[in-house]
Amino acid sequence: MSKLVEALLPSRLGRSFRWLVGSSWTSNIGDGIALAAGPLLVASQTDSAFLVALAAMLQRVPWLLFGLWAGALADRLDRRLVVIIANAVRALVIAVLCVFVGAGTVSIAMVLTAMFLYGIAEVFADTTQQTLLPALVRPVDLGTANQRMQAGFLAANQLVGPPLGAFLFAAGMVWPFVVQVVCVALAVVLVARITAPAGTSFTSTRDSESHVRKDIAEGLRWVWHHAPVRTLCIVILVFNITWAAPWGVLVKYSLDHLHMSEVGYGLLTTATGLGGVVGVLSYGWLERHVNLATLIRVCLTLEVLTHGAFALTTTGWVAIALMFEFGVYVFVWGTLSTTIRQRAVPKEFQGRVASINMICVFGGLVLGQGIGGVLAEYWGLVAPWWFAFAGAGVTLLLVWKSLSHVAHAGSAR
Repeated sequence: MSKLVEALLPSRLGRSFRWLVGSSWTSNIGDGIALAAGPLLVASQTDSAFLVALAAMLQRVPWLLFGLWAGALADRLDRRLVVIIANAVRALVIAVLCVFVGAGTVSIAMVLTAMFLYGIAEVFADTTQQTLLPALVRPVDLGTANQRMQAGFLAANQLVGPPLGAFLFAAGMVWPFVVQVVCVALAVVLVARITAPAGTSFTSTRDSESHVRKDIAEGLRWVWHHAPVRTLCIVILVFNITWAAPWGVLVKYSLDHLHMSEVGYGLLTTATGLGGVVGVLSYGWLERHVNLATLIRVCLTLEVLTHGAFALTTTGWVAIALMFEFGVYVFVWGTLSTTIRQRAVPKEFQGRVASINMICVFGGLVLGQGIGGVLAEYWGLVAPWWFAFAGAGVTLLLVWKSLSHVAHAGSAR
């Protein structure tokens, strides 16, 4: 058992890293459960397609409303304490919802309110948690550390959590949310056990007397004037817009264009998860043997080509194979981009830059889904894929030369 633990969580990364990973994995199980149980709960309370879509949007909108504030607070407060409080609020929100669900008095308004409040707490928890990792491990070990975090997200949030959530919901409407509360509460306990390395703290040494708006502006200026991180944020924003455009209508694309069954649609998402397993497991070898600039270019080129392939294919099994390939490179890219950002950003800016990164992610998703819906409505289900192919391709050509500077942004520190 000790050898297995050492292989998964090397002792050189420290005991506090193990507590952080345990907290992340545990909370991701809870979030994965909610990924399936949340929409099922919404659907049980309303027949309105608009309200179903609104429920999903209410968990993303808080990133656009509070993301910059969360980053600024992460850079001026005790980061571990912020994570503890934010996760405690998440657990409390779901616990209150459990009371109404268990009593049979829940309503769609209560569910939507709970999702919005949960989303706000999640912004502060997730933004600040990203700043803990670079404070606990050496820059040279960030790739390995992020690989372990991504593996936990993939296994817990994408593979284990959703089917478990659906099973628990079938057993009783309240049970998935009870388990989610337990998972998030356990994550709080595990984060509380983290200690800062000797001679450091989880609180920035910067002046905390300045106004939060000034801190936000300072963070935005830092990103704008740091060319590699600015390029990374632009790529993340654009590639999330282009990715989300076809992804938002994927279910109709699979059913009406590829003529797959509901089971076939489920296989598409499963294939992504299985590909992600390969991507996460191979990341350590790739980081050691492949030049990082080359690895970035390969991942982004595969993204462009995958969009084009989806636009051309009319066969379900080809789409499943493409989804597997997508899962491989997207989890490599996710681990790599996070590692580069954390290496490049000074401690005092980690929170604000992390929040800007997440706003690019979720802002891109919201914009992309809107664009994809319009394109599919007026020009057909393949149009979003061609939009994604062209948009991602042009962006990649524009940033191609600068990607070598992006890859080695952290080496200057």
